[in-house]
Amino acid sequence: MTDALIYIVAGEASGDVLGARLMRAMRRQQAGLTFAGIGGARMAEEGLDSLFPMHDLALMGLAEVLPRIPKLQRRMAETVADITARRPDVVVTIDSPGFALRLLRRIAPLGLPRAHYVAPQAWAWREKRVRKYPGLWDRLLCLLPFEVAFYAGHGLAAEFVGHPVLESGADTGDAARFRAMHDLAPDSLPVILMPGSRVTEIARLLPIFAEALRLLEARFPTIVPIMPVAASVAARVTEAASGWPRKPILVTDVAGKHDAFAAATVALTKSGTSTLELALAGLPMVVAYKVNPITAAIVKRVVRVRYAAMVNLLAGREVVPELIQWTCTPERLAMEVSQLIERPDAAAAQRSAFAAVMDSLRPASGLPSDAAAAAVLNLLAEKAGRPHQSV
Repeated sequence: MTDALIYIVAGEASGDVLGARLMRAMRRQQAGLTFAGIGGARMAEEGLDSLFPMHDLALMGLAEVLPRIPKLQRRMAETVADITARRPDVVVTIDSPGFALRLLRRIAPLGLPRAHYVAPQAWAWREKRVRKYPGLWDRLLCLLPFEVAFYAGHGLAAEFVGHPVLESGADTGDAARFRAMHDLAPDSLPVILMPGSRVTEIARLLPIFAEALRLLEARFPTIVPIMPVAASVAARVTEAASGWPRKPILVTDVAGKHDAFAAATVALTKSGTSTLELALAGLPMVVAYKVNPITAAIVKRVVRVRYAAMVNLLAGREVVPELIQWTCTPERLAMEVSQLIERPDAAAAQRSAFAAVMDSLRPASGLPSDAAAAAVLNLLAEKAGRPHQSV
């Protein structure tokens, strides 16, 4: 099949990265493809002319969304109208379930093939949402291996395509380059601190991390704090750390972050995808998280999973220490980090478990973006009544 139009909708930075990789992989596998839709800078580099700025959809939290509802409704109408006018051969929505799933429902009457990339995490909380999913897509592409069985249990077909962290480059850092760039002494002890990328996370976790660092410095005088942060919050983090006795090295670029991972001895990180990046880099870690007490009480009632760290969730056991809410104290954090510094066996045990977790995230063959591209092109071929064959 040639001259097919693929319509891709991404609503946030991570989806933009996935979309760009998907576009490249699809072009590698099939000639004659054109693309339209919504994306950011990374998808623009692949030739996408976004219908409107992607950041119009990148909203989080009730307080942020409510004032923007009229604009979001206009953007939804524009997207539906554009898809209706273009009649693409397939529509691919990426993550951003608040917008993407509504869009899939709105365009269902058009009869177009639809794929959703990054399965909604209904397995983690509010499982009843799954009842609303039948009929939204023809293909559901999952990042996590256990999601296929979860959705099958609800009568929904899903396909595991592998996790994009495997293509992140987190395991390609250069320790010597980082040490030379920042003039680190041979006996220095670099420690990664990752308090999060959201303002609320930084405000709640950074003071705890700072006190934990003070306790660690008393025990390890050559410690060097390194903080990979999003450029959008770098100024806020710099201001918050201005009173620290030992100023952290702030890293805002991806390559620098990966070099820092390679140079570091241990990491103290918030829960989330960052744990998979660190695991891929083979960096032992301690995971922490804290929210306000009301939110914590609500989460405790609705969350169905046993672990907060994705590494632990995939391993099915506590590979890395999780210090969440009441246990997230400077003393506990410092103690657990100290254990990883002083006990090579504990650090080695984590690295061994990380390797198994990473293996579980690999698709049957190729890269995750290749598997996702093949799934979308197979859907395209099925609807056209012919098998998909790579170029």
